[in-house]
Amino acid sequence: MNKRLSFIALLLLAMAAAAVVPVADAAKSQRGAGESLVFVQTNEPSGNRVLVYSVTGTGALAPAGAYATGGNGGVAAPGDESDHLASQGSLVYDASHELLFAVNAGSDTVSTFSVHGAQLELRDVVASGGAFPASIAVQDKLVYVLNSGGSGIVQGFRIAHDKLQPIQNSARSLGLANSDPPNFLTSPGQVGFTSDGGQLIVTTKASGSTIDVFQVQPNGRLSPTPVLNPSATPVPFAFTFTPTGRLAVGEAGASSVSTYVVAADGSLSGPKSQTDGQTALCWILRVGRYYYVSNTGSNNLSAFQIGADGQPALVGATGIVATTDPGPIDATSPSGTSFLYAQTGGGSLHSYRVNSDGTLSQVAVVRGLPVGMEGIAST
Repeated sequence: MNKRLSFIALLLLAMAAAAVVPVADAAKSQRGAGESLVFVQTNEPSGNRVLVYSVTGTGALAPAGAYATGGNGGVAAPGDESDHLASQGSLVYDASHELLFAVNAGSDTVSTFSVHGAQLELRDVVASGGAFPASIAVQDKLVYVLNSGGSGIVQGFRIAHDKLQPIQNSARSLGLANSDPPNFLTSPGQVGFTSDGGQLIVTTKASGSTIDVFQVQPNGRLSPTPVLNPSATPVPFAFTFTPTGRLAVGEAGASSVSTYVVAADGSLSGPKSQTDGQTALCWILRVGRYYYVSNTGSNNLSAFQIGADGQPALVGATGIVATTDPGPIDATSPSGTSFLYAQTGGGSLHSYRVNSDGTLSQVAVVRGLPVGMEGIAST
């Protein structure tokens, strides 16, 4: 009898344990199986916010909440209506920790949200380590923030208990001479880790038109100084990577995409470039085998493919795949979907379906958002 009762007790315990849903899975079930989210940063100088949208089955966006970051947005000097932060990666979602990071350029701080379904919880607001934070890079538990004002400071942090902990003696200067806030043409454009996490890359735009590469040390700090690589065409702005680890950079001066091999010593080699003939190609986003860029001066999006040898090529005769409202800037594509979302500094959000040939089909446009918004991310 005692053995039978023990067996039943163990069976009941096993059933109870099977019914427990891990926190991460519970959060996913709240937003529905396969449902994706898009986050948009308002960058309002009077109080920065993150707007949350749920992606519908057609690719349209449904409002799902608005959350204050606890800091203020920023406006680069001189002001530019379509590009107030002058950067890519000012709002970043870290899927491995289910955290969302946002810069508060007007307050010199960074906010961390935990993501619970379609709801955000503000976990902390920390000093960014410099002036006018504009871009964030995440690699495992290591985070670096690019401060584009003044000399240009990259500051390191570690993720601990859903918060950012500064790494002592991790700040590194880019040696620039920007004001605070910086001129949007000369402020650095983006910070990001190489695919293996061993190097940290910063683009300096018109401040020398260099692509700076730091070595990431085992303790999370960077090499004392970066390797300064001249860009293939002027004004390197934003970047991503090809599946083989080749660096793909949007370079605004010639409105071109250039690709490079990143060597172990931080030097770049084998540049290959292709212009789309538009104005101010700045942002770049890889979706599958296609690379989409925002031409903020031409009010359109172009698409590229990159060959095995690293040579970019336009999709179609002109590369242009969409016309937008004035001032297209940053873009995102939710993981596992065929949708692309591009924001404009004038306060609109364009939804597209990515077609198999690389072209885009517009789904919907959300207008009436804050002018000067910048920063977009997705799950």
